[in-house]
Amino acid sequence: MPLTWIQVEQFRCLQRVELDLDPHFNLFVGANASGKTSLLEALFFLGRGRSFRTRRLEALVRQGEKAFMVVGRAEAASGSTTLGVRGARGGTEIRVGGRSAQSAADLAEHFPPQVIDPEIHKLLEEGPGRRRRFLDWGVFHVEPTFLATWQRFHRALRQRNAALKSALPDSDVAVWNAELAEAGETLGRQRREYLQQLAGPILSWGRRLLDQETSLVYHQGWPEEASLGDSLERDLERDRRYRATQHGPHRADVVVRVAGLAARDRVSRGQQKLLAAGLTLAQLDLQEQGRPGRSALLLDDPAAELDPENLERLLSCVRDLPVQLLVTSLRGDVAGLPEVGKRFHVEHGTVTPR
Repeated sequence: MPLTWIQVEQFRCLQRVELDLDPHFNLFVGANASGKTSLLEALFFLGRGRSFRTRRLEALVRQGEKAFMVVGRAEAASGSTTLGVRGARGGTEIRVGGRSAQSAADLAEHFPPQVIDPEIHKLLEEGPGRRRRFLDWGVFHVEPTFLATWQRFHRALRQRNAALKSALPDSDVAVWNAELAEAGETLGRQRREYLQQLAGPILSWGRRLLDQETSLVYHQGWPEEASLGDSLERDLERDRRYRATQHGPHRADVVVRVAGLAARDRVSRGQQKLLAAGLTLAQLDLQEQGRPGRSALLLDDPAAELDPENLERLLSCVRDLPVQLLVTSLRGDVAGLPEVGKRFHVEHGTVTPR
């Protein structure tokens, strides 16, 4: 659902910003360190309940203040919904439709943003945790039972790991095996089914951006030839050595392949950015097929590390997605961006219509 209005207070360098947004395209223009990325970060937090730049909540609070607040109005055919988040050192408070919400998943039901920023290449470069989060965000939007399964698995994992760390008897560790295995096997199956749905969009966007075939290979986090339950029982001694469970979907990874070979070590930084952007666009594409008109793409400084030809490739793909676009740029005349929509000037944390 597009955001038509936002209010941001005490978020990084933004003291107070209130804007009416276009449901299709919004461009924020300003110099480096003017507050453009902070604005996108605040919007991302409104939909995800977290930042795409840091895990430290206190880093988001404007210097000298105790808390930040982001409020927005998401529009849908059935009406508008007000979303709100307040963050401070003690944690995050979430409200949806004027009522307290239990988790960030409640925000994402109304405003599920994706982001392509200059650091998106880390989706390929960094460890498997980032790719698991990417994968699980997609599964969450197509599988209604995913969140409950994910929570059940991680509860059992925490309990089993606590037993291992406390060096409890085998029977106390094994009591969690059945729950862990059942939820873990289900979680693995849901991820695989999602990747099957994502294969077509990834192939399509990969060809458009890189002129090569792109695919994903899922490694489930335990031996392919064994069940998770058997793996837990067989490798209990290794788990005791590490004092943590070594098998399960929390150890899974996704290998990105280009032309049949692992992409991580064979493409340049610019190509990595294009490839990771293609994965994000494929996920948005599939997300929109399931529930049209509800997604947003935050595009932070798309010209960074891309030559003019590859920038035009990326922007031509972005233009074809029927999602709300919120874009930052150093310049207001970036070729390839939509002509219609709203434009804003950002300077020293102040945002004004152009």
